[in-house]
Amino acid sequence: VQLVESGGGLVQAGGSLRLSCAASGRAVLAYGMGWFRQAPGKDREFVAGVSWRGNTVYADSVKGRFTISRDNVKNTAYLQMSSLKPEDTAVYYCGLNSDSSISPSGSTYTSWGQGTELTVSS
Repeated sequence: VQLVESGGGLVQAGGSLRLSCAASGRAVLAYGMGWFRQAPGKDREFVAGVSWRGNTVYADSVKGRFTISRDNVKNTAYLQMSSLKPEDTAVYYCGLNSDSSISPSGSTYTSWGQGTELTVSS
């Protein structure tokens, strides 16, 4: 499976942006998907995950501001981000989990995209 993220860019604090993660090579509807991010000098961290059924889990730092969703027909996952803060600045990665569940642990993911960069200016 190949994952390609898009939608990153430069946005002012308080703004909104939507990231997309398009999967190809295999249908991913049976697998959980997740978004992670890595800020400069920091470890990659879990942001949000969605199960094959559409159940979602969020990191506390983004709860109420970010929404993860998926379109199994389009084989695509999304991350709608609003009320963005400078601390959201990072490279955002999409991952495909090894099963249908949501996992906040990157070690269970079998495929990763190349990442898309988000910069939030203050």
